[in-house]
Amino acid sequence: MSFVLKTERLVLRPLDIEDLDTVHEYASDVENTKYMIHLPNDTIEETSHFLTRVTNEWQKDKLKFYEFAITLKEKQIGAVSVYLNEQRTYAELGWIINKKYWGNGYATEAAMAVKDFAVNELKVFNLVAHCDFRNAASCKVMDKIGLTLVKDDGVRQYPKTSEIARELMYSFII
Repeated sequence: MSFVLKTERLVLRPLDIEDLDTVHEYASDVENTKYMIHLPNDTIEETSHFLTRVTNEWQKDKLKFYEFAITLKEKQIGAVSVYLNEQRTYAELGWIINKKYWGNGYATEAAMAVKDFAVNELKVFNLVAHCDFRNAASCKVMDKIGLTLVKDDGVRQYPKTSEIARELMYSFII
């Protein structure tokens, strides 16, 4: 199975430790990570730890998750992921784009490619994505890739700030 996905404008390839500088640029930015539960990263060591875990996962025979680097003209501008349950029938999608590239449809393009990968290659039956209700951009991505709002009364708590917000859940069922 190939782990490089190509779209009209993007190449999605395995995210790894070599992406440390570009990942840390957006993962440590407060504005860029405003609606991400486990971000921002306070140190480059936090980002390095995450990327080491991701790099190690790509080496396994049976991956539990797939973290793809979103690249535009060979520059890593974000990431898109799919995390699987143990039975590999259910998965959660997620994405982040460096704010320098917001508003160009890159998240939608990358998320659609990984959704198709999860359904067609991984044979997942149910995909979900969650977001803070204030994150209108992510809601639009979920709508555009064919996910449907199924729950609008969830709760999320941001560990670094203890802030609590309403969480939305979108789903796509085969």
